[in-house]
Amino acid sequence: MLLLCCHLSLPAAEEQPVWTDQVWASPLDIRRRVFCNRSLNMRSIAAVGFDMDYTLAQYKPDTFEGLAHRQTVDKLVKAFGYPAALYDLSFDYRYMMRGLVIDKRRGNMLKVDRHKYVKLAFHGFEPLSREERVKTYNDADKREEFDEPDYALIDTLFSLAEAHLFMQLVEMKDEGGHELLQRKSFADIYRDVRGAVDLCHRDGSIKREVAANPELYIHDDPGLVPLLEMLRASGKKLFVATNSLWDYTHVVMNWVISKRKGADRNEDWLRYFDVVVVGCAKPRFFTQQSNLFEVHTKTGMLWNTEGGSPMVPIGEEDLPAPILGSTAPAHVRHEPGQRARVFQGGFYLDLHKMLDVRSGSQVLYIGDHIWADVLRSKKALGWRTLLVVPELDAELDVLARCKGNMAELRVLRRQRDALDDQIQRLEWQLRHSPPDAPGGVAAGTCASFSTDEAEAVEGMLINLKEQREGLRERHRALLKAHHDQFHPVWGQLMKTGYQNSRYAHQIERFACLFTSHVSNLLFYSPLKSYRGKADVMIHEEELAGF
Repeated sequence: MLLLCCHLSLPAAEEQPVWTDQVWASPLDIRRRVFCNRSLNMRSIAAVGFDMDYTLAQYKPDTFEGLAHRQTVDKLVKAFGYPAALYDLSFDYRYMMRGLVIDKRRGNMLKVDRHKYVKLAFHGFEPLSREERVKTYNDADKREEFDEPDYALIDTLFSLAEAHLFMQLVEMKDEGGHELLQRKSFADIYRDVRGAVDLCHRDGSIKREVAANPELYIHDDPGLVPLLEMLRASGKKLFVATNSLWDYTHVVMNWVISKRKGADRNEDWLRYFDVVVVGCAKPRFFTQQSNLFEVHTKTGMLWNTEGGSPMVPIGEEDLPAPILGSTAPAHVRHEPGQRARVFQGGFYLDLHKMLDVRSGSQVLYIGDHIWADVLRSKKALGWRTLLVVPELDAELDVLARCKGNMAELRVLRRQRDALDDQIQRLEWQLRHSPPDAPGGVAAGTCASFSTDEAEAVEGMLINLKEQREGLRERHRALLKAHHDQFHPVWGQLMKTGYQNSRYAHQIERFACLFTSHVSNLLFYSPLKSYRGKADVMIHEEELAGF
């Protein structure tokens, strides 16, 4: 079995990321920047919300994803009957990348650009040839949309371990020797992996380990509490909206806020927020109304929020405004020193009611999941959004070191275009102006060539094509070397060749702001007016000489 090991330009696993430095860098350090796609004035934001996992809590990928891989393998063997040989599989947390697409039917892993053109494709860990890749995905009668049920998107960091395991199982199936794997299709195998991952979360095997040793799995963030205090001091209401349930949320938030674990845990972390909603089931939370319960934090028991009945008594269509059907308490903001109330389930309108928010544009929601946190909240509710992209730290570091590559690639591309134009004009003249044409002019409007002139043009064409081929090879080698500096298999996160990757395209479309870590907001005023850059079309870029 071919198992590739990537050695990337990433911080060592045991080191803290740069955003955890006690002595912070200048706000001008590009790794600490908050980038703006759509202008956003923080003065108009009344409430700031946070996802928890990979937003307020940044997990250590080597230990946390390694734990997820081991636990998933254990479930596949013990609960799904997979061969014990799975225990011999190794896991490299650096191999996978967010933004990839899994082809469940064919057992392939794809990297797609913003035009849905597949630029990289692997079957297991073996790359598809260019011809096979183009024939399968790009020259098909119908362009793929890469949606469910045939495809799965790796759009959260939680998906990296299961995606890596799926690729390993594809290789095991192709190698043969395991009867169960031979009976299953690639789609069956993917479904089993997903089922095993869900079982890990349901039986608490991952949560128990994190609860016992949070320091092994969660990064320290000295900027988090100062950030929350700054936002509250500016008059913002703060909330947490997470898919995790109360028991795990309580464990993680104790650690990230006050480094408490085990018997030392308490509810002091709730003082930093006005409302906490667990078990949100995002993205459904943004589109479908469900029952809202209040959590009794001492026992974890749920209380109905309306007179013993969790159901809305009047149909939403009978109410003058949908928010009137909410069973949530109104305006629950607490005074300094008091603790936030905790709820489970519900609907976004419940949050609006509790936070006294009149429109979605008054809410800034910060999360790491492009689909569950950003896309739905932006499209359905008009919430303003900030996407946390932890991988951006390393990406920006590499970009800063090799920014000269892009300038050279642009020069090479312009030179190739100029040679292509010259070659095509000469070929057209030869094709449509045969030597010694009668009357001195060939059909059309091109002047004829003498035999000697035609031979000279053909010789020029040979020379120009050799130059073009040399430029093409130089360009191809430099582009590959450029991408290899980011990741030796998948290249730059935000690019696929020259084009923006599908993931980058989604960030541009749906994230008002994006940054590598939530604590980067500390470098900006909580009342800052973020301004997006001016849109530039290609003809404007050409005139500007970019």
